[in-house]
Amino acid sequence: MIRLTDHNVFLNLDGTLCSDSGIDEAQARRGSIAWRILKAHQEGEGMQHLKLRFDALVSPDNNYVSILQTARASGLKRFPVPYVLSNCHNTICGVGGTINEDDHVFGLDNARKYGGVYVPRYRAVLHQYMREMMAGCGKMILGSDSHTRYGAIGTMGIGEGGGEVVKQLLGRTYDLDMPKILAIVLRGKPRDGVGPMDVALTLIGATFSNGFCKNKVLEFIGPGVEALSMDYRMGVDVMTTESAALSSVWRTDEKTRAWLGCHGREDAYARLEPDGVTCYDGLIEINLDSVECMMALPYHPSNAVSICEFKKNPVKYLREAEEQGQKIKGSKGEAFHLMDKLLEDGLHVDQALVSGCAGGMYENLCAMADILAGGALPAEGPFLGINPASQSVFLEAMRKGIAGQLIASGAVVRPAMCGPCFGVSDTPADNQLSIRHVTRNYPNREGSKPGNGQMAAVILMDARSIAATVRNGGRLTAADELRVDYQAHEYSFDASIYHNQVSDYRGKLQAEAMLRMGPNIAPWPKMQRYKKHLLLRIAGVYDGSLTTDELVPSGDATAYRSNPEKISEYTLISRDPQYRARAKAVRSDALRLGNGQEMTDQKAKEALEWACRLLCCKADEITYGSVIVGDQVGDGSSREQAASNQKVLGGFANLACEYATKRYRSNLINWGILPIVMQQKAELEEGVFLLIPDVCAVIDEAGETFEVKVSGREGFKASLGQMTREEKDILKSGCLINYYRQQMM
Repeated sequence: MIRLTDHNVFLNLDGTLCSDSGIDEAQARRGSIAWRILKAHQEGEGMQHLKLRFDALVSPDNNYVSILQTARASGLKRFPVPYVLSNCHNTICGVGGTINEDDHVFGLDNARKYGGVYVPRYRAVLHQYMREMMAGCGKMILGSDSHTRYGAIGTMGIGEGGGEVVKQLLGRTYDLDMPKILAIVLRGKPRDGVGPMDVALTLIGATFSNGFCKNKVLEFIGPGVEALSMDYRMGVDVMTTESAALSSVWRTDEKTRAWLGCHGREDAYARLEPDGVTCYDGLIEINLDSVECMMALPYHPSNAVSICEFKKNPVKYLREAEEQGQKIKGSKGEAFHLMDKLLEDGLHVDQALVSGCAGGMYENLCAMADILAGGALPAEGPFLGINPASQSVFLEAMRKGIAGQLIASGAVVRPAMCGPCFGVSDTPADNQLSIRHVTRNYPNREGSKPGNGQMAAVILMDARSIAATVRNGGRLTAADELRVDYQAHEYSFDASIYHNQVSDYRGKLQAEAMLRMGPNIAPWPKMQRYKKHLLLRIAGVYDGSLTTDELVPSGDATAYRSNPEKISEYTLISRDPQYRARAKAVRSDALRLGNGQEMTDQKAKEALEWACRLLCCKADEITYGSVIVGDQVGDGSSREQAASNQKVLGGFANLACEYATKRYRSNLINWGILPIVMQQKAELEEGVFLLIPDVCAVIDEAGETFEVKVSGREGFKASLGQMTREEKDILKSGCLINYYRQQMM
C-alpha cells in the first residue's frame, strides 16, 4: 500500500526508477516542480540559502489582529502583495461579548487602509477561498494557518507563524535553507468508498512518527494523479501538514486546467511536471488500489489504522485511547470512559461532523448524499453536522439538490466556518466520541476542558465512512462495506457571492482610513531584550509531545487572541494549569530585578547570587526569565501565541530534545525566545535554575555547541541550531517588533 525510500532516487517522468549512471545529479535536481517554483521566487544568490517572496498572503481572524498590530508597530505602510483577511475561525460571536466582531471590524478597516482583501463571515473557510480565487500554477502563498496547502493547484503553500507574514508585509523575505524534496508517486485508482482522508491518513500514519516528511516538500507525481479529481487531490493535499511537511505541490494536467477554467481563472493554469529524469531526496510510493478505509484514533492524526484492522481488536485500541484520555483529564470529575461505546455489534459513536477545508468540499457532500440516500437518521442516533467549505460549494449543493438530500436524511447543513475543526462549535458532551472529517483530533481540540472535569475524544475518518456509520445508526462502518451507486455530479462555480460581498481594496487603498479598535484589542507589551547573561528558572517539564494546542488552546480562548495579556492566561491551561502562576512569579521577580529592587523569592535570590559569583558580574548584567522543557515541542498549528504567550509571561527560552516543526521554531525566534536543543536529554525538574553566560555571543555563534550551567549540579551541552543573520539579530533585540522598530530610528 505504501513504501518509503530514504535516500536519493532518480525518477523518470512516469515515476519509475531510473539508473543514476551518467546522470548529472545537480542538473537532475533542477528538474523537480518544487525546485523550479522555489527558483522563481528566490531573491538571494544560488539555491542553498533561500530568500523567498510570496505571491500572496492569507490570515484567519484568530490571528490577523495580532499580525496587523505587530506589522503596524514595526512600520507597516501598505500591503506589498495581496493579503487576504478571512473571517472563518472566530466566526461565531458568542464568547466575550463584542470582541470577536470587534476584530472583524478592525480587519475590514486594515484591508481598506493598507490595500487588502476582506472575506466576511460565513462566505468561505480561508483555504477554500484561496483555492477558488487566488491559487495558480507556479505560485507561492504564505499563510498564518498551518494548513496553508494549495499544492493540488500547482501552488506551494506554506503555513507559518504571524512573524513570517509580518516580514513579508514589511518587504522582507522568507529565509531558509533549501529544503529536501520528496517524490510521492501515486499509482492505481482508489476503490469506491475510499476517500481522500483515507489516502492522507495512510500517508501520515507511515511518516509522522519517524519524521520522514519533517520540514520537507512533498511532490506528487505518477500515473495515479490522473485518476484523482481535483477535490480528491485537494483533500489529500491539505492533510500533508499533519505529516510535518513544509509544503507540497502536485503535477498539473487537463483536470487542473478545467478546474481553474470553471472558476474563471484558466489564465492561472500552467503545465507543471518534472523536467526529464529528476533527482529527489527520497521517495514515497502509494498504491491507491490497496488503500483501505482508515480511521485516526485519539489523539493525533498519525494514530492511523484501517477500520477493518480496528474491528479485529477494538478493545485494544479503545483501552489505549481511554487510558491516554484519563491521563490527560487527570483526577477531576468521573473517570473518562470509552469502552461503553463498544456494544455487541461494534463501536457506536455519539456525533459526526464533516467540515471545513478538508471535509467540506463538494464531492464529499455528493458522496455522502449517495450513501445516505433513502435513509433517515434516528432521533437518538448520532448528530450529523456538515459545513461546506464555501458558500459557493453550498450554493451548488443546493442547486443540484445535494443539500436537500442531506437535510432530508437528517443532516444539519450550516454555513462555511472552521469552528468544528478547532473547538469553537459542536463540542461533544463529556465522555462522548465524535467522528470527524476535519484536519486534527488533538487532545481537547474539540472543545472539552479537562480542568473543568470534561473530556471527549475524536476519531478522524473520511466523509464517506462517516456517512456509512451514520446510516448504520452510529455503528462504525467503513464506506467500502456498503454497495452504493455513486453518481457523477458536475460542478459549476458562481463567483457572484465573492464579487458582491468580498471587499477587495487591492490597488485602491485608503491610507487616511481610521482604524476602529474594540476594547479587547491591545498593543503588544514591551518586550525586554537580553542583557549580558541569562538566568532561567524552569517553569514546566513535559514528557512526550507538547503541542501548540496545549501551549495555547483552541475553543473560547481564541476570542482573546487580540489581547496579549488575556490570551496568555490560557497558556498550557489543559496540560499544566499551574504553569501560568509559576511563570508569572518569575516575571514579577524579573521586573523587580530590572527596577533595581530585591527579588521576593528566596530561591531566586540565591540563584542570582550563584550566577553573580560564578560570572563575577553584577545583578544588573543578568536577564531573569522562565523556560519550559520538553521532549518534543511545537507539533501542530502555526499559531504564534504558542510562543508569544510565553514571552508575555516572562519566558526567554524553550529547552527541547527536538522541535516538531520549523514554524514553531520560527515563532520562538520571532518572539525573542531561545530555541535550545539539548545534545542529550538532561534530567531536569520544575524549579531548577539554568544559566547561559554571554547569551548574545551564544546567539551570534548559533549552530555551535555551548554549555548550559545548572545550579547545584553538573551542566549539559546544547545548541541553538543554525540561524540566519537576521534571526540572530531578532533574538538579540528581544523580538521581531524591537528589531524592526530600531531599524526605523
